[in-house]
Amino acid sequence: MVLKLHGSPWSTCTARGVDAEVVNVDLAKGEHLAESYLEMQPFGKVPVLQDTETGVQVFESRAIAQYIIAKYRGQGAELAPPESDLKAYALYQQAMSIEQSYFDPPIAQLAYEKVWKSMKGEGETDDERVKALLAQLDQTLQGYERVLSKQKYLAGDEVTFADLSHLPYGVFVEQFGFADLIAKYPRSKSTGRT
Repeated sequence: MVLKLHGSPWSTCTARGVDAEVVNVDLAKGEHLAESYLEMQPFGKVPVLQDTETGVQVFESRAIAQYIIAKYRGQGAELAPPESDLKAYALYQQAMSIEQSYFDPPIAQLAYEKVWKSMKGEGETDDERVKALLAQLDQTLQGYERVLSKQKYLAGDEVTFADLSHLPYGVFVEQFGFADLIAKYPRSKSTGRT
């Protein structure tokens, strides 16, 4: 197999439909801190992609996704507009930045408070912190609703990787009891963002 993805089998990078060998990295067992893994990813995080055809090795989810989009352009679903379409490409980059700047920070911290904190033995959920993070997320979803009142997806009327980037944490929001918050934002919910 040409692509080897070290990380999680539910990675959004698999949404492109590209065949990849998924090598599960067991975080609970500390496999991400093994010297052999740190050679691939010096920060000890997941995922890492190895392309045996090109010799490229890249880490960080967004960088991996952009690599896959570029490598397989013209084959299957296009998850990013071409750079030659300046307007569409600018809106795509804007949507990518929105997800990374406004959605990911509060939702990642919510995941830490509600899941990882106790799993790592770092204490109990801080309910006041959760409340503050939900307020941040509420602000973000208000912005999404304004954008989505004018177009179907964050970057326009076609789904892109910017939309798919929400999936790993997007399911978390409703799954862990924040359904009331999500119910306020039907456009965000209907596009699969949350």
